Amino acid sequence: MARKPAPAPDHANCLNCGTELSGQYCGNCGQRASGRLISLWELLRDAFGDLFELDSRLWRTIIPLLLRPGRLTKDYLEGRRARYMPPFRMYLVLSVIFFVVAFFDPTDDLSLLFEPEPAPTPEEIAEQERAAAEKHEETEAEINEVLGELAEEGIIPPETVAAAEADEGPQFGVTEDDPSGDFEFDFDPETGKCTFSGQEDLPGWLQRRLTRERLEELCARIGADGGKALGNLLLDNIPVALIVLLPFMALVLKALYPLSRRYFVEHLLFFVHYHSFFFLILTLQFLFAGLASLVHLPTVLKVLVLVAAAFYIPVYLYKAMRQVYEQGHFFTLAKYVVLVVAYMIGATFTMLSALLFALVSV
Repeated sequence: MARKPAPAPDHANCLNCGTELSGQYCGNCGQRASGRLISLWELLRDAFGDLFELDSRLWRTIIPLLLRPGRLTKDYLEGRRARYMPPFRMYLVLSVIFFVVAFFDPTDDLSLLFEPEPAPTPEEIAEQERAAAEKHEETEAEINEVLGELAEEGIIPPETVAAAEADEGPQFGVTEDDPSGDFEFDFDPETGKCTFSGQEDLPGWLQRRLTRERLEELCARIGADGGKALGNLLLDNIPVALIVLLPFMALVLKALYPLSRRYFVEHLLFFVHYHSFFFLILTLQFLFAGLASLVHLPTVLKVLVLVAAAFYIPVYLYKAMRQVYEQGHFFTLAKYVVLVVAYMIGATFTMLSALLFALVSV
């Protein structure tokens, strides 16, 4: 059966870049010659074609990203790029999907679409309070037991155990052994009130900023909704913190491979791909955990799969370094250890910065 010839283009020149057309697609920018959307099906195919076509750039990118560590980075650096999604677009898409899957709660974020739950009866409230009190007592007993063992081994001073057994409440700040002062901050989750002491022992620049009025106002804001607003602000700042982490880790890679003759942006590309994989594997873990709970998979199987996926993350980083930088096991392992330590330091610093911005924004 003879193949039906392609229809002639609607215009002599490309409507996008102006190049003269010789077929259905522009030889310069690749846009289709036809300027009309023929049908609703064509519109839907343009929107979801990459998702359902097995040979699309989406699947040609996701599969090696997940199963072949370092392959995308190496191909991109060697010039094989058109077959894959652009790296930063992939990073943004996978990060958005991860945060939606991990933290979107329709009953909370779309609460107006759901009927309010009936108010608990006095009997239910009493039962909840009793269960909470029992759990609190069990937790305190476990904490005191662990602290006692640590005190017996000389790891912590006995005064810490005595303070915990006296139920003085959580204390945060500078300890007495620290010459910088004895600042204590206590928060009572039941009343939502805070108490402070030892502010005069803080450095002068910190005293001028952490005034009692500011601390009380901050505590009232956090306690007003049980810390929910603070948690939402922290969650909003985490994507920015991870983006800030990327160039720092690229600098570490450049220092670890000074003879590779690679530009800074090439090391940055390595971590853009790695973070994209990180978002992808975490998304799959959340989806699997939800599916396992839905179909009631055995707990042992669920835990084994999640633990295996968690172990795959550091292994992936090592194999990606071997693939991209092509060094032996000894040098790669040594640089891998340095990179992991630097990553932990950088991640801690950026997460603390995100928390600080959340605190000042409450």
